[in-house]
This record gives sequence, C-alpha cells and structure tokens, in this order.
Amino acid sequence: MARTYKPKTDLSKLQYSPTVNPLMAPQQLKTKRRLVKSGRSEDLVNSATGEITGVAAIHQIEERDDAEFVKVFAAGVTAGYELTKTAQRVFQVVLDQYQRTPMSRGYADTVNLFWFGDGIEGRDVGMSEYTFKRGLRELLDKGFLYPKDSASFWTNPALFFKGDRVLFIKEYRRLKPTQSDVLELRGQQRLDVDQD
Repeated sequence: MARTYKPKTDLSKLQYSPTVNPLMAPQQLKTKRRLVKSGRSEDLVNSATGEITGVAAIHQIEERDDAEFVKVFAAGVTAGYELTKTAQRVFQVVLDQYQRTPMSRGYADTVNLFWFGDGIEGRDVGMSEYTFKRGLRELLDKGFLYPKDSASFWTNPALFFKGDRVLFIKEYRRLKPTQSDVLELRGQQRLDVDQD
C-alpha cells in the first residue's frame, strides 16, 4: 500500500524570502518514527591533509527497542565491513552473547564463545560448529575479536558496546578525474574540433 501524504503548506498563501535563504540554517523534521536533522558544515578539516572542505550533512535519529537496536547495529557494522553472510550470522550470535556478558568497570571487554552441544554454552544458534568457526575466522581476520584463550575473545570496543545509541556516518564523495581521464577528454575534444 502506497503511503499518502497530507500537505501542510497552502501554495496560495506562501511567505516569500527574496533576499535570504532560510534553509541555510540547520533544519529539523519529526516524522512518525524519526527525527531528521540536516545542516551544513562549512569548515570540516581533513586532519591528514589540512584541507578544508564543505560538506552537506543529513542526520537522522530513530528510536528502536532493544532487539531491533542490536539488529540495526549489526546491520550497520556488517555493511561497513562487508562481512559475508556467514560472518554476519556469527556476528549476530557474538553480539547476543556479548549482551549477556556482565560488565566490569563499566564495560565488557571479553566475550565467552564456548561451543558445546548445539551452540554457544549449549544454546542452539541455528548453525553448525563448522559454519560458526568459518564466520568466527572472518571476525578475527577483520579485527572484531582477538583470542584471549580457547573459548574467550577480546572484543573491539568500537564494534561491541552496551550503550543506548550508535551513529553510522556514510560519506559520499565525488570522483575526481584522473590524469588519464583528463588527457582522454582533451584528446576527444581535439578530435571533435578537427572534424568540424
């Protein structure tokens, strides 16, 4: 079923702003499930090069229940790290186990992944031990976990936490033409001029 939209603006009663663009100021919109913020950062500095660049920014805030939050977090991380389907499934299992791990000093820095029976600590995880180990290897290779002992693993604190919010930033950049692209374009322009 298509979503219907009920406009709030009456086009016959618009207020105009001929000299100032009011959209230059940060905007905020509340929808049923989201708070969407947008703005512009004029002075974003690249710490590696010192280059100052202009960036358009759109910031969305969504509230999710605990189970949904863990799934959204896992989906964002797996997309960023380009995990295989198997590693995604194992990451979800490890996140679930991590959530069960008691905190000490305000965080949990290790997770126990002791396999026996049909899964972790005897709980069925919907995959064979072989499949679990295949996904676990990828998580180890990509720096999600580091072995502490045969059944315990150190967790990467950037990828495992028990907080109540997560921020994923996806930046899109325009491709800059390479030297060969520029030379090819110049050559094509010469051919076009010669043919005229």
